[in-house]
Amino acid sequence: MDNVQIGIVGGSGLYDMAEVSDRREVTITTPFGDPSGPYVLGTLRGKRVAFLARHGAGHRLSPSELNYRANIYGFKTLGAEYLLSASAVGSLKEEYKPLDIVIPDQFFDRTKGRVSTFFGRGLVAHVGFAHPFCRNLSAIAAESGRTAGATLHRGGTYVCMEGPQFSTLAESRLYRSWGMDIIGMTNLQEAKLAREAEICYTTIALVTDYDCWHPDHDSVTVEMIIANLTQNAKTAQAIIADAVERLPYERTCECATALKYALITRPDAIPHQTKKDLAPLVGKYLQTT
Repeated sequence: MDNVQIGIVGGSGLYDMAEVSDRREVTITTPFGDPSGPYVLGTLRGKRVAFLARHGAGHRLSPSELNYRANIYGFKTLGAEYLLSASAVGSLKEEYKPLDIVIPDQFFDRTKGRVSTFFGRGLVAHVGFAHPFCRNLSAIAAESGRTAGATLHRGGTYVCMEGPQFSTLAESRLYRSWGMDIIGMTNLQEAKLAREAEICYTTIALVTDYDCWHPDHDSVTVEMIIANLTQNAKTAQAIIADAVERLPYERTCECATALKYALITRPDAIPHQTKKDLAPLVGKYLQTT
């Protein structure tokens, strides 16, 4: 199979990467079911990449319906070591304006019952997640954002809510009182699973509008949000292309060895099928044949 080093996840508004050349589609089936759609493999700035539209063709899948495990597992089997995620978010702070870019460094979980791990079924693992984003990859994404001319904010907490409804006014005000920065519906599970898969992960958060706490919120129209999504998609493509060009082939971060001390179950107690299913993740630590 075509070996790629860099994965790209396109969120709301970013359904393709126009600059990718020599492209072909690959459909993958995983032990966890099917990903959101086919992966588009190709060349971007001289490097092999795989692109996946998070919500599927035509934006058919809601955040709660996404098969996060299949999506990340697919990137892992393709060889991805880096994963750049572009995502539309709402702003919880006045200074984070629509069309701004945020590279967050923390998460706060408000999802309900989503599957967020590859492990279980006889194999227990606990990865570190104090710093949920790859620092090296985030630094590169931030530098690329500045190069692209974006108004960029480095750091901040991404509240990941269940959706698909947006927040109530009471919830939005509470998140602000807690010091949260942006709010979205998709990135937490991706980040957790990428860490378990030893893939470096970062979010390029694209602010489309203020959340409902803002006094101007009621004047926001669907047309305004779509216009911002379109503009954000152009900015995101420029940032991602520049970041891909900057990415080193050799990784020096802790993401690359996140499972080294995380596997708790005694090897001879792990069911054969579980070891087989998770071979792309654990094969370098366990005999899986």
